[in-house]
Amino acid sequence: MADEGDARGLTIAQMAAATGVSAHTLRYYERADLIHPVARNSGGQRRYSTADVEWVKFLLRLRETGMPIAQMREYAQLRALGTSTTAARLALLEAHQAALREQIAQLRAHEKALDTKIATYRDDLTALRADEHNQRGEADE
Repeated sequence: MADEGDARGLTIAQMAAATGVSAHTLRYYERADLIHPVARNSGGQRRYSTADVEWVKFLLRLRETGMPIAQMREYAQLRALGTSTTAARLALLEAHQAALREQIAQLRAHEKALDTKIATYRDDLTALRADEHNQRGEADE
C-alpha cells in the first residue's frame, strides 16, 4: 500500500507538462543546482511542489533572455541562502536586465537596417516593373 506522501506533489511527467520542459531538463536542472533537491515519495519518485513549478518557470524565463547557466546557478544559490542575499540577487538581475536592454537596442538597430534594405529592394522592384511595363507599351506602338 502506498503511503500518503505518494499522492502529494507533481510527478516528473506532470512537472514537465506544467513547465513545458522535458523530464531530462528537470533532472539536469537538479544536477546543476538550479533547483533544490526535489522531495521524493516512499518509492523514490520525485514530487514537485507548486513553488517548484513557479521557480522552474522563472529559470526558463532567465534562460530565454540569454542568462548563462553559470549565472542562473549563482542566482539560485543566492536564493537558497534566503533574504540576506536580496541585495546580491537584485544586483545580479539588474546587471542581466542592463545586458538584455543593450541586446534589445542592438536588435532594433539591426531591424532598422533590414527595414531600410527591404524598402530599397521594394523600390528597385517597383522601378523595374515600371520599366518593363513602359518597354511593353513602346513595343505595342
